[in-house]
Amino acid sequence: MKEKTKEIEEFIKKYYKLIIIFICLIGTIEIIGDIFQKDIMKKDVIGYHLVSTYLMSDTATILAKFITNFGGVSGIVIISLIFFILVRKKIFGFLVFLNLAISGGLNQLLKGIIQRPRPTEYRLIDESGYSFPSGHSMVSAAFYGLFIYLIYKYVDNKYIKYGLITILILLIISIGISRIYLGVHYTSDVLAGFFISISYLIIFTSVINEYLDKIK
Repeated sequence: MKEKTKEIEEFIKKYYKLIIIFICLIGTIEIIGDIFQKDIMKKDVIGYHLVSTYLMSDTATILAKFITNFGGVSGIVIISLIFFILVRKKIFGFLVFLNLAISGGLNQLLKGIIQRPRPTEYRLIDESGYSFPSGHSMVSAAFYGLFIYLIYKYVDNKYIKYGLITILILLIISIGISRIYLGVHYTSDVLAGFFISISYLIIFTSVINEYLDKIK
């Protein structure tokens, strides 16, 4: 029994990236299947009900409108430019822009394929374009996720490292929640955006990791 458990642990340790990608892709495929069968799913209704019931207030609305900007085109581009100017090794700035271009392009491609209309019942802001997957959620997860990877890889001070990582994870989650709160995305749009970006980011960081090790 112990040997079997050890074998499973070694398998997970060896192939954990592939396992995560597989789980995320299965979750995304399931959501897409549900979208084609019926436009609004139980998880969408439950997600918005939880957000609107426990978070809805004038203060929360102001906060949601502020936080969602960190996942928008303008906000992310500004942060990218500031990072590129300040970082000493410009290769990091280039990788941030490359990551942004790929994740943004992939999001637009998927939106064009699925063509899911946005929710209209409870919108607090105006948005155009298709709903699935959430661009703010998907691109911000990929964008800030790359920063998490770089921080984990290059920041030595563990307090600064895990403090920054925690802040960025909370920011990514908050951006996703803000899209549901503001009524411009279904819960499934946000979840799929996260799933896709996690899978993509694992592949992207695996590809660049060997190169980064050479210049470290």
